[in-house]
Amino acid sequence: MKKIFSKDMIQYTSKSPVATLSLISRVLKQCGGFPSFIYPVRGKKTKHRNPIDPQHADELPEFEYVGQSSRPDTLVFTWGVADHGAIGRSSFVRPDHKKKQKHMPYMHHPHRLDFGEYHKVVDLACGYGFTVFAVGGKSDVSCFGTGMNTDSQIGTHEPRRDHPLGMLISPAPMKVPLRNSSKVIKVASGRAHTVMLTDKEGVWTLGNNAYGQCGRRIIPDEDYGKKAVYHRLEALDGISICQVECGQDTSFFLSTEGIVYSCGWGADGQTGRGHYNNEPDVGPVVGDIVGEKIVKVSCKADCPLALSDKGDVFGWGNSEYHQLNSVTDEMQVHTARKLNFPGISRVLDVASAGTMCLLINVLSAKEMEKVDKLEMKTTFDVVTVTCGINHFAAVNNYGSLFTWGKNPGGCLGQGHTKNQYFPVRVSIGGQIIKVSCGVDHMAAMIRELV
Repeated sequence: MKKIFSKDMIQYTSKSPVATLSLISRVLKQCGGFPSFIYPVRGKKTKHRNPIDPQHADELPEFEYVGQSSRPDTLVFTWGVADHGAIGRSSFVRPDHKKKQKHMPYMHHPHRLDFGEYHKVVDLACGYGFTVFAVGGKSDVSCFGTGMNTDSQIGTHEPRRDHPLGMLISPAPMKVPLRNSSKVIKVASGRAHTVMLTDKEGVWTLGNNAYGQCGRRIIPDEDYGKKAVYHRLEALDGISICQVECGQDTSFFLSTEGIVYSCGWGADGQTGRGHYNNEPDVGPVVGDIVGEKIVKVSCKADCPLALSDKGDVFGWGNSEYHQLNSVTDEMQVHTARKLNFPGISRVLDVASAGTMCLLINVLSAKEMEKVDKLEMKTTFDVVTVTCGINHFAAVNNYGSLFTWGKNPGGCLGQGHTKNQYFPVRVSIGGQIIKVSCGVDHMAAMIRELV
C-alpha cells in the first residue's frame, strides 16, 4: 500500500502516484471539483512508519479505535425517487454494468451519500426533484446542486456550449458570484427556484422567476434554462436574515428581529402583502403578524405558517382544504391572520404541506393527566417537524426520525413504497441534525454515533 497525497484529499491505493492523482482529478471533476479542506475519511489511517517486518507490512490489517476526544462526523443521507438525480448517486441513474451495477429508479431506505464524505455540508434543501447543499470549510465553492435543472435552479452546467444540462445525476458546483470570501450558509428550494443566504453578501436567488419568486423584474417569455441568473436581493441589504424558506413559487425571508419578508406568486394571497397579485419586489408581510416576533416560517406549497416567540401561529394564503378555517371560511387570504386553537397550549413548531398543516405543542396540565391515565407517558418529546407536499417528518429529542404520509418512490425511507398512515421510525445510523422533504425524495444531515 502506498500513501498518496492530493491537494485536498487523502487516498490509499496500490497504483502508481501519477496514475492515482490522474484518477482522483478525473473523478473529482466529475462530481463537482476538489474539496478544499483536508480531513481524513474515517476508517482510513496511516500504517506504522517503522514496522518490524517491512516486507510483510502491507499484509497486516489496520484498526481504528475511537477515543474519548474523537468528534463524530456529520454525514449526509438521501432517499426516495432516484431517476431525476435528486438523491445524488450517479450509479443509480447510469449504472456501470461492468461493475454489476443495476439501474435503481428509487431508493426506499436512507442511503449514505459519498458527497458528504469529502465536503463539509452545513445545510441542505430538497426542492421539487432537486437537492441543494451549502458547503463550509475552505472550499472556493460553497453551494452544490443535483437533480432537475430545467430552469437553471441549480446553475448552468454546459458540457458543450449552448447545450445546458436539464438534469444532473450527482452534486455539481453552483457558481454563485460571491466576493470577499463570502460563503453560502443556508439554502431553500421551491418548485424550480433556489434561495441562498450568505454570511457576508446577503441573500441570492436563482432559477424560475415567472411569478417574481426570485425577487427581480418579471421578463415575459424568459428562457430560464438557457442561462442561470444569480440575483442578489438588494432590498434586504442592512437587514439581518436568519431563515430563508420557499413555497411552490413564493419566497420568504425571516429577519433576526422577527419580521417576515416575501415575494413571488400571490394568486392565493400567499405573499401576505394585502393583494392577490404576483409580487417581484421584496416586502414585509402585513396583517396580524405586524409587531410580533416570528421565529419560524414554514411553507411547502401555497399556505404559509409563521410561529411567534410566544407560541402563537399565523397563517395566510391558500385555504381550499380548510387549513385556516379556525379564523375564516374564505379560500384565499391575502393578509396574515392569527389562528385560534382552543384547548391547545403554547405551540413549539409548525409545518405547512400541500393540503394539511402540522404543529407540536407543550402539553398542558390537563393533557398530562390524560396521558398519565392512559399510561402513555414516554421519555422522549418531538422537538421539530417538517414536511413535503404529501408527507410529514418529525424528530425527537434523541435525534430519531419519524415519517408518515404518501410514499412515492419510498420517500419515507421505511424500506417500502406503501403509504404510511401513522408515524414510524426511520432506520438511520445517527442523530438527525436537519432533515428536508421534497415531493418524492428526502435528505438528512446526521451526526454519526461514536
